[in-house]
Amino acid sequence: MLKGIAVSSGIVVGKVYKLVQPEIVLKEEKGETSAELAAFKAAVAKTRTDIEKIKERAAGKLKPEELEIFDAHLTMLDDPEYQGQIEAKINDGSNADLATKEVTDMMVNMFSMMDDAYFKERAADIKDVGQRLLCNVLGLKVPDLTAIDEEVIIVASDLTPSDTAQMDKKFIIGFCTEEGGRTSHSAIMARSLEIPAVVGCKGILDATTDDMIIAMDATSGDVVTEPSDDVKEDYIKRGNELKAEKEALKVLIDQPSISLDGHKVEIAANIGTPKDVDGVINNGGEAVGLYRTEFLYMDSKEDFPDEETQYEAYKAVLERMEGKRVVFRTLDIGGDKKLDYFQFPEELNPFLGYRAIRLCLDRQDIFRTQLRAILRASAYGRAAIMFPMIATVDEFKRAKAIYEEEREKLVKEGFNVADDIEVGMMVEIPASAIMAEKFAKYADFFSIGTNDLTQYTMAADRGSKEVSYLYQPLNPAVLTLIKKAIDAAHKYGKWCGVCGELASDIIAAPILLGLGLDEFSMTAPSILPARKMIRSLNYEEMKDLAAKVLELESQDEIRAYVEDYLDSKN
Repeated sequence: MLKGIAVSSGIVVGKVYKLVQPEIVLKEEKGETSAELAAFKAAVAKTRTDIEKIKERAAGKLKPEELEIFDAHLTMLDDPEYQGQIEAKINDGSNADLATKEVTDMMVNMFSMMDDAYFKERAADIKDVGQRLLCNVLGLKVPDLTAIDEEVIIVASDLTPSDTAQMDKKFIIGFCTEEGGRTSHSAIMARSLEIPAVVGCKGILDATTDDMIIAMDATSGDVVTEPSDDVKEDYIKRGNELKAEKEALKVLIDQPSISLDGHKVEIAANIGTPKDVDGVINNGGEAVGLYRTEFLYMDSKEDFPDEETQYEAYKAVLERMEGKRVVFRTLDIGGDKKLDYFQFPEELNPFLGYRAIRLCLDRQDIFRTQLRAILRASAYGRAAIMFPMIATVDEFKRAKAIYEEEREKLVKEGFNVADDIEVGMMVEIPASAIMAEKFAKYADFFSIGTNDLTQYTMAADRGSKEVSYLYQPLNPAVLTLIKKAIDAAHKYGKWCGVCGELASDIIAAPILLGLGLDEFSMTAPSILPARKMIRSLNYEEMKDLAAKVLELESQDEIRAYVEDYLDSKN
C-alpha cells in the first residue's frame, strides 16, 4: 500500500491511465536560422491555439476565477521578454528547440528560487507553458485527456492546470500524483470538479503500469496497487457508502447545528466571490463567516476596485444571504497574494511584512474606500467587519477609528447605514492570542485564522515541503492559543469563531466544540459533514475531552485520542 495526501474525497477502483509527457530529444544537427525562427513562431501560434481550446473546453466545468489561469498562461506565452530571449538565442545560432528549453528552464529555476510563495507557484505555470511550446517546436503530440472514453484513474508525476481542465468526470473517476500538496493547482481543481484525488503519493509511477487496477481511498490517502478481489470489493462497497452518505447528508441542510445536549453553534462558509453564495445556500450554511474581499482586488486588472464596484459586490452577497450574517474581512493582500497594478516593497519575508491591516493603515485611501463600500452595502443585510493580521491593540483601535469616521461621513451624506454592524478582528498572530483579553475589551468578536496562527506559532512556512511536518494545527501549543482567544471573548460576552482549515477537520470538531467555539466557518462542501458531527456529540462530554487533549504532548497523541474516542462511540 502507498500513502499520499487526500485532497478531494472519494473512494474508487479503476484502471490506470499513466499520463506521461512525450520524451524530449533535442535535435543534434544545426538548422538554418530563418527556418528555426519560422518553426518557433509557428509553434507559438499552435501553443496559443491549444491553450485557447483548452480554456474553451473547460469553460463549462470551472468557475470564472479558475479559468483565469489560462489567461495567465497566454500572457506568459506572449511575454516579449520570454519570446525575445528565445529568438535572440536562435539568431545567435541555436536551434529553436534548444533555445526554447534553455530559456524556459532558466525562467523556471529563477522563479523556483524566489522566497515569495506566489512567484514560486508561477514556476509550475511557466513549466506547463514551456513544455507545451517545446513539444510543438519538435512536432511531438501532447497527451489529450479529452480522448479518454472509458473509466480510468489518472496516474502522473503531477498535473498541470491544462491537464485537470481537460478531465471529463464521466470517464476520469480519480487521479493520483507523485507531487503536489493540499494547495496545489491540481488539488484545488480536483475539489472544484469533485474528482477524488490523492497527491504527494511517492512511488506511484514506478508501482503502476497502464491498465493496471488500483484502489484509491481519497479520504485517507491510501492507494493499493493490484488489489485482491476482497480489497476491490471492500473499496467499491465503501465508495458506494460514501456516495450514499453524501446524498443522505442533504437532509441536514435546514437543520440546526446543535449538540445532543442542546448546545447550539453556527456553521458558516468561507467565500471569495458573490458567485460562491450558491454553494453556501445549497449546503445549508448559516452565515458567511469569511468573505475574502481580496479576490475582488486580485481580479481587477488595472487599478484598485472603486467604491461602486465594491459596493455592488458586497450588496449582492448580503441580499442573497437574506439577513444571515456576512463577515467581511477587509483587504488581506500581501505575502503570497499580489496585485498586477501595485508594487509591494522587496522584503526578505513578505509573510511577516507589509500586508493586510499594515498596508491598509498606511494606505488609508484604499482602506477608507473599502469601508465606505461595506457600510453602504450594510443596509441590505446583516454585515460584520473584521480586520486581518492585527498584532497590537493600537492597530485595532486605529482601524476602528477610521471605520467610525467613514460611518459618520456616510450618515451625514444621507446614506442608509445599518446600526448593528459588528466590528471584530482576526486572531492569527500568537501575540493577539496571548493578548486576547486586552483585545476583547474593544472587538465585538474574534475569528481565529488557524492557517496563519499555526505557521506563525510553529515558525514553519505552510508552503514548504521541507518543514511540512511542523505544520500542526492540532499541536497543543496552537490549541492553547485557540483556547485563550475563546475564553477571552466569552469573558467579555463576545463570540469567537474559526475560519481556517481546522474548522472543517472532523477530528478537530470535538475539541473545538469542547473549547467553547461559537462559530465554525469552512468551505461550503464541508458544512454538512461538520453539522452531522456536531449533532452526534455531547457538549458537556466534549468539554472534558478538550481539557484532556490539552494535557497531551503532541498532535499525533491528540489525533489518536480523539479518533479512539469517536470509534468507541460508533
